[in-house]
Amino acid sequence: MDFVDWLNRKDLEYRNGELYFANLNTLNIVEKYNTPIYIINEQLIRKRYKQLKDILNLGYKKNRIYYAVKSNTNLSILKMLRSEGSYFDCSSTGEIYTCLKSGISSDRIIYTGNMFTNSDFEFAIDNDVLTNLDSYSQLIRLAKIYENKGKDKKIISFRFNPEFGAGHHPHTITAGKKIKFGILETQIVKTYTKAKELGFKKFGIHQHIGSGITDAKDYERPIEKFLFIIEKIVNDVGIQFEFIDFGGGLGIPYHPEANPLDLNKYSEIIIKNFRNIVEKGEIGEPILFIEPGRYISAEASIILTQINTIKDNGYKLFAGLDAGFHTLIRPTLYGSYHHILACNMKNEKKVLKYDIVGPICESGDVLGKERELHDLNEGDYLAILDAGAYGFTMSSPYNSRPRPAELLINDGNIYKIRDEETFEDLLKSQIIPKHLK
Repeated sequence: MDFVDWLNRKDLEYRNGELYFANLNTLNIVEKYNTPIYIINEQLIRKRYKQLKDILNLGYKKNRIYYAVKSNTNLSILKMLRSEGSYFDCSSTGEIYTCLKSGISSDRIIYTGNMFTNSDFEFAIDNDVLTNLDSYSQLIRLAKIYENKGKDKKIISFRFNPEFGAGHHPHTITAGKKIKFGILETQIVKTYTKAKELGFKKFGIHQHIGSGITDAKDYERPIEKFLFIIEKIVNDVGIQFEFIDFGGGLGIPYHPEANPLDLNKYSEIIIKNFRNIVEKGEIGEPILFIEPGRYISAEASIILTQINTIKDNGYKLFAGLDAGFHTLIRPTLYGSYHHILACNMKNEKKVLKYDIVGPICESGDVLGKERELHDLNEGDYLAILDAGAYGFTMSSPYNSRPRPAELLINDGNIYKIRDEETFEDLLKSQIIPKHLK
């Protein structure tokens, strides 16, 4: 993409050399708030949701978007997506609790966990949340808990592993024989047969192949396998599916030279092929689910951070920030690329290469390597882009550094939606035994 178009896609632009996000001057924001700080663009989140919903509606009317809560759990984001009509995909009981606290009803939540404990199952059952199971053994345990509680076994779903995965990093690929997720083809019919024997009355099925996918063709082989398995289960087990969940994984263009996911191609591979088997008349008319997280939230947030140190060691230039991998761990954990912009471009033509680094006492605390930026000075501000997915949710108080605040921008207004942590917050859960007082 053209760089200006790439920025505009993310609601960013330079005006007279100063960076604007959602029509607000980033330099004005840092005058009022401490850095580092997360800035979230409400209208961009709503826009991304609507884009996906429009694509689904064009292809198959009976559809639902289940926002992948793990990508960003902020209550304000959950509330705005609820107002758009979204449903919610949770990967832990903590995420379920967060959704319920934000006013989301249990019938709008699906719990797609991993390595469930009995306590996880009890929490889901007590709150009437649909559970999407990951193994045969979990089915046996879940059925016993339903029976012990005297609850009806209304609906159950299983995660199928198609053995074809994709994603931006090996850690985020979630399908394959050596991957811990889901049930393989050799066990899936047996699992649904057992669920039917145990008295479950309604059924769903799910697959998710990985995270951060920007080439729609990566879905082709998994979807072909998935649709084959769906027809096989319907015919062999004699059940109909209430819903078929194609998972998420929709990526975004982190790098200026990257292209966004082609939603039309995505629709052709998933929705068109799904509709074709529905029209054959053998599987009924199940609801189609998808579970985007990153696609909706990632581009809608930036981190504003201040340069505290410019260091030339005679070999390399470093720009040291007040943000580090405690603020955004993705570059350190995954080697992920996040584009970094100066909030003030100035009028200087001199461009230098910097390693953009944080204050954490580890050499891995690098947010960007060999980044070309105009001559930087201590006290300047930078913007780290595309931080709205797996940014704050994966942040930490490592090195005993309190986590930052979050701001929400909407129609020119700024709202603080999370306070920055204090030193007291770092210690509030600790208990000192009497003999050490």
